[in-house]
Amino acid sequence: MFGLGAPELAIVLVIVLVIFGPSRLPEIGRAIGSGIRELKDASKEVEEATKFEEEEEDSENKLE
Repeated sequence: MFGLGAPELAIVLVIVLVIFGPSRLPEIGRAIGSGIRELKDASKEVEEATKFEEEEEDSENKLE
């Protein structure tokens, strides 16, 4: 994941914990999770739209 190993991720998590504190960590985790979910949904929509356009183009080529 981005070229980071377990020790580097642990250091990043400790720094985040020190900066934001334990009370805000769940809130930050939810926000990050929701952002990742939205990104996946958007990429899935783009993929489906691209697939639809390709299928439409293929069907037009078959008619010719």
